[in-house]
Amino acid sequence: MPTHSFDVVIIGGGNAGMGVTVATREAGLKVAMIEPDLLGGTCPNRGCVPKKVLVAAAHALDEIERAKAHHIAVGKPSLDWAALIDREKAMIRQIPASLGELMKKRGVEVIHDRGRFAGPNAVAVNGDILEAKHIVIATGSKPRKLPFPGGEVMITSDNVLSERRLPAEVVFVGGGVIALEFSHVYARAGAKVTILEALPRLLDSMDTEAVAQVRSETERIGVAIHTGVAIQRIERAGDRLRVLYEEGGSGHAVEADRVVNGAGRVADVDGLELSAGDIATEDGRIALDAHLRSTSNPAAYVCGDAVAATQQLSPIATYEGRIVGRNIVEGPKHTPDYTSIPSCVFTVPGLASVGLTQAAAEEKGLELRVEVNDMREWLSGRTYAETAAWAKVLVHRQTDRIVGAHIVGHAAEELIHIFALAMKHGITAGDTRDLVYGFPTFAADIKSLV
Repeated sequence: MPTHSFDVVIIGGGNAGMGVTVATREAGLKVAMIEPDLLGGTCPNRGCVPKKVLVAAAHALDEIERAKAHHIAVGKPSLDWAALIDREKAMIRQIPASLGELMKKRGVEVIHDRGRFAGPNAVAVNGDILEAKHIVIATGSKPRKLPFPGGEVMITSDNVLSERRLPAEVVFVGGGVIALEFSHVYARAGAKVTILEALPRLLDSMDTEAVAQVRSETERIGVAIHTGVAIQRIERAGDRLRVLYEEGGSGHAVEADRVVNGAGRVADVDGLELSAGDIATEDGRIALDAHLRSTSNPAAYVCGDAVAATQQLSPIATYEGRIVGRNIVEGPKHTPDYTSIPSCVFTVPGLASVGLTQAAAEEKGLELRVEVNDMREWLSGRTYAETAAWAKVLVHRQTDRIVGAHIVGHAAEELIHIFALAMKHGITAGDTRDLVYGFPTFAADIKSLV
């Protein structure tokens, strides 16, 4: 095989891999990026960006539902699902090409194929061997496989974003972020939706009370939610599908046109020949040090969704990629800090969170001041006829620092960044409260939340 030399070879062309190219190319390093599919990876092509187009439509339907509160008479809305999918595809169509131009401008050699390790400092791709001082695994994630019979008939979020026919009935197996977000879109579009979750509650890693608010709103719009269930199998029932499951010690069945795998995603590292690269794993996860470097091969780094221990969020992927790039250029001295990175669940209304949950803070032994507020009857909440407007803010008593914030509705996806900024820069709850906010705005309510 022909051999080519690089300073850095990045396996994966998503947000994480592109983050790596910033510092490495600024330093003049020779960089190659290997990507078998569309540049940009999951987020812009099959994830958060196209999904938000559908979520925006759900917001519009929600506004129409609340129009009567403003004494506006409207008829029943009609959603053209096929046209909505076409709009979504049109909005993302140019993204891979524009990212290709960015990589070209940045001086990164892009190879459209699959790569695999051929040694600790070598990657085999397209019949060639790429030797490099540093190799970065930025291969993203894939849907989690589920073990019960019939699992192969399930579709994934990729299919949801591509099917031009709205199914009449949908079952989500798993009650994670994907299931909740798409269930709000489907239900508002007129589909009958059921969520089957194996754990005792939805969104197990998020604040319990905040999730309860989201569950209540999800059920309010007609979604049936069952937790603590065990899926037995999925079988065909004519031209439909039947999901058989156990709940509370008894058997149940639900039929639908589509069954969606909503059980989350896992690191996509199959086929990389990790052993050939001397990449150690623990329980199937790549073992990393604090600098996102392989514990067994100092030439290899991992970033993005391929890091199994961190949240699978596109901003985190970019953040980790930039850290890896700096560690390659400057030596392994930079470590990620996830403390003040917010996350959002784009239900309607949405859930936004940053920092510790109350349970996690109490487990750490922190002495807390816990501020919980239901803002539905506040002037701001009533003005917009919010069906859910709730917040919990956790403040460390000794330092007056905010250590966690969890908001449902009330422009949560935007307000959460003020809390993240305060946490990032050590702004106290008192100083956050004393800031002069524009009024009347949702942000003006922050001084009453801390």
